[in-house]
Amino acid sequence: MDFAFPWPASQGEWLAWSSAVVTLALGLFLFLAPGLAFRVLRLQPRPEKAAAIAEGRGRMSGFYLGVSLCCILLAQPLLYMALGFSWLFTAFGRLLSMMSDSANTPFNWVSIVVELALAALPLAFAFGFVP
Repeated sequence: MDFAFPWPASQGEWLAWSSAVVTLALGLFLFLAPGLAFRVLRLQPRPEKAAAIAEGRGRMSGFYLGVSLCCILLAQPLLYMALGFSWLFTAFGRLLSMMSDSANTPFNWVSIVVELALAALPLAFAFGFVP
Protein backbone atom coordinates (compact mmCIF):
# COMPACT_ATOMS: atom_id res chain seq x y z
CA MET A 1 0.00 0.00 0.00
CA ASP A 2 1.39 3.35 -1.02
CA PHE A 3 1.01 6.38 1.18
CA ALA A 4 0.10 9.60 -0.58
CA PHE A 5 -0.15 12.95 1.17
CA PRO A 6 -3.87 13.83 1.11
CA TRP A 7 -3.91 17.38 -0.21
CA PRO A 8 -7.20 19.24 0.47
CA ALA A 9 -9.54 19.10 -2.51
CA SER A 10 -12.57 21.19 -1.54
CA GLN A 11 -13.13 24.54 0.12
CA GLY A 12 -14.41 22.91 3.32
CA GLU A 13 -11.42 20.62 3.46
CA TRP A 14 -9.10 23.61 3.05
CA LEU A 15 -10.77 25.35 5.99
CA ALA A 16 -10.47 22.26 8.20
CA TRP A 17 -6.87 21.71 7.05
CA SER A 18 -6.04 25.34 7.89
CA SER A 19 -7.28 24.85 11.45
CA ALA A 20 -5.10 21.74 11.72
CA VAL A 21 -2.06 23.64 10.45
CA VAL A 22 -2.58 26.45 12.99
CA THR A 23 -2.94 23.81 15.72
CA LEU A 24 0.27 22.14 14.50
CA ALA A 25 2.09 25.49 14.63
CA LEU A 26 0.89 26.09 18.20
CA GLY A 27 1.97 22.58 19.16
CA LEU A 28 5.43 23.07 17.66
CA PHE A 29 5.76 26.40 19.45
CA LEU A 30 4.94 24.77 22.79
CA PHE A 31 7.20 21.79 22.02
CA LEU A 32 10.26 23.71 20.85
CA ALA A 33 10.05 26.88 22.97
CA PRO A 34 7.84 26.21 26.00
CA GLY A 35 9.27 29.07 28.06
CA LEU A 36 8.52 31.63 25.37
CA ALA A 37 5.13 30.04 24.68
CA PHE A 38 4.25 30.31 28.37
CA ARG A 39 5.12 34.01 28.33
CA VAL A 40 2.91 34.56 25.26
CA LEU A 41 0.08 32.64 26.97
CA ARG A 42 0.63 34.68 30.14
CA LEU A 43 1.60 31.65 32.20
CA GLN A 44 4.50 31.71 34.61
CA PRO A 45 6.00 28.51 35.98
CA ARG A 46 7.62 28.76 39.39
CA PRO A 47 11.41 28.47 39.39
CA GLU A 48 11.32 25.68 41.97
CA LYS A 49 8.82 23.72 39.81
CA ALA A 50 10.79 23.00 36.64
CA ALA A 51 8.34 20.21 35.84
CA ALA A 52 5.85 22.88 34.75
CA ILE A 53 7.88 23.37 31.56
CA ALA A 54 7.63 19.63 30.97
CA GLU A 55 3.84 19.95 31.13
CA GLY A 56 3.90 22.52 28.34
CA ARG A 57 6.28 20.48 26.24
CA GLY A 58 4.62 17.15 26.95
CA ARG A 59 0.96 17.39 27.78
CA MET A 60 -0.02 20.64 26.07
CA SER A 61 2.00 20.26 22.88
CA GLY A 62 1.38 16.51 22.71
CA PHE A 63 -2.34 16.85 22.10
CA TYR A 64 -1.88 19.73 19.66
CA LEU A 65 0.74 17.86 17.68
CA GLY A 66 -1.01 14.49 17.79
CA VAL A 67 -4.46 15.59 16.70
CA SER A 68 -3.24 18.08 14.10
CA LEU A 69 -0.78 15.65 12.50
CA CYS A 70 -3.46 12.95 12.32
CA CYS A 71 -5.80 15.44 10.62
CA ILE A 72 -3.15 16.58 8.15
CA LEU A 73 -1.79 13.13 7.30
CA LEU A 74 -5.07 11.19 7.20
CA ALA A 75 -7.66 13.88 6.25
CA GLN A 76 -10.68 12.05 7.64
CA PRO A 77 -13.88 13.94 8.55
CA LEU A 78 -14.10 12.27 11.97
CA LEU A 79 -10.57 13.41 12.80
CA TYR A 80 -11.50 16.94 11.81
CA MET A 81 -14.54 16.59 14.05
CA ALA A 82 -12.27 15.61 16.96
CA LEU A 83 -10.10 18.67 16.26
CA GLY A 84 -13.14 20.95 16.13
CA PHE A 85 -14.64 19.61 19.34
CA SER A 86 -11.28 19.91 21.09
CA TRP A 87 -11.12 23.60 20.23
CA LEU A 88 -14.81 24.02 21.14
CA PHE A 89 -14.24 22.58 24.61
CA THR A 90 -11.14 24.76 24.97
CA ALA A 91 -13.32 27.81 24.30
CA PHE A 92 -15.99 26.51 26.68
CA GLY A 93 -13.42 26.04 29.44
CA ARG A 94 -12.15 29.57 28.88
CA LEU A 95 -15.72 30.91 29.00
CA LEU A 96 -16.35 29.11 32.30
CA SER A 97 -13.14 30.57 33.69
CA MET A 98 -14.13 34.04 32.54
CA MET A 99 -17.47 33.72 34.33
CA SER A 100 -16.41 32.00 37.55
CA ASP A 101 -12.71 32.86 38.08
CA SER A 102 -12.81 36.62 37.41
CA ALA A 103 -10.75 36.10 34.27
CA ASN A 104 -12.71 38.57 32.15
CA THR A 105 -9.74 40.19 30.37
CA PRO A 106 -9.19 41.43 26.82
CA PHE A 107 -6.63 38.63 26.30
CA ASN A 108 -9.27 36.02 27.13
CA TRP A 109 -11.82 37.63 24.80
CA VAL A 110 -9.37 37.55 21.90
CA SER A 111 -8.40 33.99 22.78
CA ILE A 112 -12.01 32.78 22.87
CA VAL A 113 -12.70 34.30 19.45
CA VAL A 114 -9.62 32.56 18.00
CA GLU A 115 -10.58 29.26 19.64
CA LEU A 116 -14.14 29.45 18.33
CA ALA A 117 -12.84 30.15 14.82
CA LEU A 118 -10.43 27.21 15.05
CA ALA A 119 -13.38 25.06 16.18
CA ALA A 120 -15.80 26.28 13.52
CA LEU A 121 -13.54 25.57 10.52
CA PRO A 122 -13.17 21.79 10.94
CA LEU A 123 -16.67 21.34 12.35
CA ALA A 124 -18.25 23.11 9.37
CA PHE A 125 -16.47 20.65 7.08
CA ALA A 126 -17.11 17.57 9.24
CA PHE A 127 -20.84 18.28 9.47
CA GLY A 128 -21.14 19.14 5.78
CA PHE A 129 -21.98 22.85 6.11
CA VAL A 130 -19.14 23.72 3.76
CA PRO A 131 -18.60 21.25 0.90
